[in-house]
Amino acid sequence: MISCPILAAPATAEQAVLRDGSRVLIRPVQPTDGVLLAEGFDRLSAQSRWFRFLTVKKELSAAEVRHFTDIDHYDHEALGALSQPDGRGVGIARYVRNADDPFAADVAVAVVDDWQRRGLATKLLTRLTERAQLAGIRQYNVMVAADNRAVLGLLAHMGLDLQHARASFGALEAQIALPLAALP
Repeated sequence: MISCPILAAPATAEQAVLRDGSRVLIRPVQPTDGVLLAEGFDRLSAQSRWFRFLTVKKELSAAEVRHFTDIDHYDHEALGALSQPDGRGVGIARYVRNADDPFAADVAVAVVDDWQRRGLATKLLTRLTERAQLAGIRQYNVMVAADNRAVLGLLAHMGLDLQHARASFGALEAQIALPLAALP
């Protein structure tokens, strides 16, 4: 992959206030976050799991938890949201750089059901996109359930237009061009 001295250090933690006044801490996912990730997954409804993984998924394996938490914050970035004041994991956004195209990355966002529709996914995806742009990502590859109106609305709200979208087995596959980031 490509290297970038700007991203030598992972993102810093940041407090965020959601539309309903709820407060979260958005911070980089760490290798020690396996329990938080698993507990958050357990609080996703069957529909939310389907929307995130596009398959029936009852649990995360130990290997999946490791994959989702042991990341380099450059080719694989993940930002998690912790509720304030209890510190429970309530959302996560990640990209994984495409091995065949270093300027493209797969992207995913998940928010536990009782925290949805508060603007948390927007905060997570906005911050993740800033990181992706600094890492030289110019395009997101997305696969989203065709009936996942929340994510389709989120992308439209953020001005991220699906390009070359094609339907396949109830899902939309598309690319989203990211604007070039201004370097600090």
